[in-house]
Amino acid sequence: MKLIDNLRNIWKIEELRDRIIMTLSLLLVYRFGAQITLPGIDSTQLVGLASNFKDGIGGILNAFTGGAFAKASVFALGIMPYISASIVVQLMGIAIPYLQKLQKEGESGRKKINQITRWLTIGICLIQAPSYMLSLKTLGVPDSAFMMQDQQTLFLVLSTIILVTGCVFAMWLGEKITDKGIGNGISLLIMVGIIATLPQAFIQEITSRVDGVGGWFLIIVEVVIWLLIIAACVMLVMGVRKIPVQYARRSATGGYEKNAFGSRQYIPLKLNASGVMPIIFAQAIMFVPSAIGQIDASWAKSIGNAYTDIFGFWYNLTFALLIIVFTYFYTAITVPTNKMADDLKRNGGFIPGIRPGTETSEYLDRIMSQITLPGSLFLAAVAIFPALISLIGVQQSWALFYGGTSLLIMVGVAIDTMQQINSYLLNRHYDGLIKTGKNRKAVA
Repeated sequence: MKLIDNLRNIWKIEELRDRIIMTLSLLLVYRFGAQITLPGIDSTQLVGLASNFKDGIGGILNAFTGGAFAKASVFALGIMPYISASIVVQLMGIAIPYLQKLQKEGESGRKKINQITRWLTIGICLIQAPSYMLSLKTLGVPDSAFMMQDQQTLFLVLSTIILVTGCVFAMWLGEKITDKGIGNGISLLIMVGIIATLPQAFIQEITSRVDGVGGWFLIIVEVVIWLLIIAACVMLVMGVRKIPVQYARRSATGGYEKNAFGSRQYIPLKLNASGVMPIIFAQAIMFVPSAIGQIDASWAKSIGNAYTDIFGFWYNLTFALLIIVFTYFYTAITVPTNKMADDLKRNGGFIPGIRPGTETSEYLDRIMSQITLPGSLFLAAVAIFPALISLIGVQQSWALFYGGTSLLIMVGVAIDTMQQINSYLLNRHYDGLIKTGKNRKAVA
């Protein structure tokens, strides 16, 4: 009943209703484009390609594009080149003074950074698109599937143009969702792509259990475990350490009164301040051993064999260690404790018992280090949990939804979207999706 009332309230707010309709419409366009095969390729002969992207590292790539990778779709590259470009620009902002200057220029600087990211996205696409097309034959697509055998160069050029255009169009859809819709558009495109493969994976798991070992009892156990993992991911995303802050009260003459009656607030330091970025960084590094395995040498083959299986011991041990390292690294560059301390001092705020300035910065840095350790361990555990759940016979395609980047993205994007919808409801004096009506009336 509460859910029906919330849906009715959402529909009453015209602006929110229009934004949701716009978001769903653009997401539908993206999913429709993911089903369109590249011109010049026979879609009926892509069975071999789909089987290669069913499990393992190929399964991860396919999940991020919503199955478009295994269908040789016009959206085969998905939105991942834009994500890669964003990461590169963000990391370059640490070392390049020009980008650091743009980051401090507010809205105008943000627009220039976005423009740089777009051009870099096109550059990455120009590398990935022909590589993808040239690898199709080695991935199981027969020669008979290509309809332009006598014009291979022209086919490669045209396909590259289409793939680059598809990625740019997907990037445009994401930005339009952010501006005109609800939620973060790029994140929603990734989440929708991941969710698109979930029903098929779950049906395959049910079929294997019913026809094989376990039956419906194990299916129920797996669903319960999955819901518990989702709850754990919610706690990881929402968990914060509140640092109390005291602000001096401004007097009638314009000065500050240093007394205990100043306003008291909190600095929320997130348990997982880096989000899913450490997993994305670590995942990118884990593709390197597979590439090394292509070298015609015995040592290279042994490395490739050890790290090809994403459910293997060495793969997951290395993956977990990289996630812990990248969590500390990314938190250090995205949580500016020095700037937070300076802003506190400038606004007349201080942490009780800690001197403003350098001591405050060191204190915040120490607290971040303390909470980052359990956060990184929790993040690593969630990332490798698909390998653990596969030990009880869960199919790999379904096991991928028990953790890793896929589950954290789905949870994080869902929470962010719900919070935006919740803010619309509370601003119109309706019961929110998160806060109860009792709290709302108390505030009013």
